[in-house]
Amino acid sequence: MRNAMIAMIAVMSTMFAYVSCANAHDAQSGWKYEPYCCNGNNHTGDCQMIPTKSVRIVQGGYQVTLAPGDHRLVTRSHVFKLPQQTARRSQDSEYHLCLFPDENTPRCFYAPDMGF
Repeated sequence: MRNAMIAMIAVMSTMFAYVSCANAHDAQSGWKYEPYCCNGNNHTGDCQMIPTKSVRIVQGGYQVTLAPGDHRLVTRSHVFKLPQQTARRSQDSEYHLCLFPDENTPRCFYAPDMGF
């Protein structure tokens, strides 16, 4: 009986983690960030939409200039140069950036179709 109870708790914990994970990777417009890209949830996660004014298309890719308030993790100004071949396709015509493990490291960058 005790082993069955432990097994049931393990199964329920796994199911809860899966459900939480599924919701943790949603963009504001409802599409899902790839699990590799996003850590956290919609309020504390490291992926979110960034202002279009923060992105400039440059030769070979993108220049992303962020100020505090442009992304929930940004506490100081940053300029990232991101190669076009690493950009992922945004599903809502907006730019999105995932920063992990800290605000200094862009993990995934999503660009709308017009940016490809």
